[in-house]
Amino acid sequence: MLALEVALCGLGQQRAMPEGLYAQDKVVRAEEQLISLLADIPLEDRLGQLLRRQTQLLLEGGPFSGLGELVHRESVPMHTFARFLFSSLLPIDPELAYKVSLRAMRLPVLESQFQHADLLPLNPLDLVVTNRFPRWFILGHLETRQCELASAMLTAAKGDPKWLRTVLGSIQQNIHSPALLFKLAQDACKAATPPSSAPDLTLLNVALELGLQVMRMTLNTLNWRRREMVRWLVSCTTEIGMGALISVMQGWYALFTPVEATSLVALTATSHATVLRLGLDYAQREELGSCARTLALQCAMKDPQNCALPALTLCEKDHGAFEAAYQIVLDSTATGMGHAHLFTIARYMEHRGLPLRAYKLANLALSHLSISYNQDTHPAVNDVLWACSLSHSLGKNELAALVPLVIKSVQCAPVLSDILRRWSLPPLPGRRNSGKGLLSSGSDGSKAPLCQMLEAAIGAYVNTTHSRLTHISPRHYGEFIEFLGKARDTFLMAPDGHIQFGQFIENLKQTYKGKKKLMLLVRERFG
Repeated sequence: MLALEVALCGLGQQRAMPEGLYAQDKVVRAEEQLISLLADIPLEDRLGQLLRRQTQLLLEGGPFSGLGELVHRESVPMHTFARFLFSSLLPIDPELAYKVSLRAMRLPVLESQFQHADLLPLNPLDLVVTNRFPRWFILGHLETRQCELASAMLTAAKGDPKWLRTVLGSIQQNIHSPALLFKLAQDACKAATPPSSAPDLTLLNVALELGLQVMRMTLNTLNWRRREMVRWLVSCTTEIGMGALISVMQGWYALFTPVEATSLVALTATSHATVLRLGLDYAQREELGSCARTLALQCAMKDPQNCALPALTLCEKDHGAFEAAYQIVLDSTATGMGHAHLFTIARYMEHRGLPLRAYKLANLALSHLSISYNQDTHPAVNDVLWACSLSHSLGKNELAALVPLVIKSVQCAPVLSDILRRWSLPPLPGRRNSGKGLLSSGSDGSKAPLCQMLEAAIGAYVNTTHSRLTHISPRHYGEFIEFLGKARDTFLMAPDGHIQFGQFIENLKQTYKGKKKLMLLVRERFG
């Protein structure tokens, strides 16, 4: 009894954290070793009474006690000690067990301002000294111990709403690290959903409330665990029920980014697995789906570039919502929706059997695109080729409207000639148009669409040739001759192409006759 009493007096004494990593580590290790010895003592009746009496004295102990009502912000925290007291007192005096543990939850060193009732002489010099942020090298370890104390209380309070709410309030007031709050939320959820019995809804709601707090804390920060946290939160909410899911989706803007809300929250909430888990009937499925579609449209308006496509996908089964999402895409083209996103949505529209919408979006994408003369590996080249094939399949009018956009957007000769070569191939099965007649002029003297494209391609080859010759070095001569060979293939697609190409070569020989070695190579290849 004397040994226990002395140990409790020593462990509960308020004492300042020493300076330096070694000294701080030694304080913590010595405390933990002593507590592990105490934990091995069987608490028979007399020792239990001593423990209760000593704990009560520590709670009322004033400035000498680390568990008193007020402590200096640099005093050693009592979390590990309080956890021992909690587990020992819980069977004997639960009220006292919670009282001492809740008192010990504080970590004053992390508070922004020290309490004015700190028991120090209040002269200006002391204020300067105490207002510095102390160097606690073991702060991470202490926060973990604080989290373990909170977790022990949460688990023990399962089935007791009064203590659960009190413990939750203490956690929200005293624990400042999102990672630890998230761990507590996970621990609470796990304790609330044992595999062999019904879930404890009160504890589940505590887990959810902690999870929501973490979401709000980390919303505007870069946190590599966000995706994991969001997935867990949706899973925890699903355990509680449909009402909780709808509530979370309706308040998404304070918890999630638009991308998270559409790609993780709404998709998971409306998945087949969630419907089965909750055992929803048709009306409930419709209500959940409607809530998810509303969320998706709000996200698409806030971040059209990243959320328009997920919103369209979520709204597929509802005509009105789908139309609204499509309109958001059209409106966003004026406010910075890039060509890559527009092409992606256009392909999605064609896949859905809406080729005219796909065509419209492809036109809008082209108006935002610029491929310069030397960008033949530009990531949008395949999109341009696809858009041309789509317009070709829809008819001559659509092709005629698209070609000027392509000419304006694409200054790269090889890309333009690639489009022309594809159109000169036989049409695919089921397509209404072929390349036949697309290179000939109309009866009213207007140029056929591909005739315009051919002129643009030839013009691009001419301009690119002059650009390349301005700063060409001998090691690029072979590559340049190959480039001229590709240019000739394009020239020859025109009715008088061989004459045009001959004139072009003659012009090069005259203009660049100073580059004798290069012009010799040109003569050898092209005459």
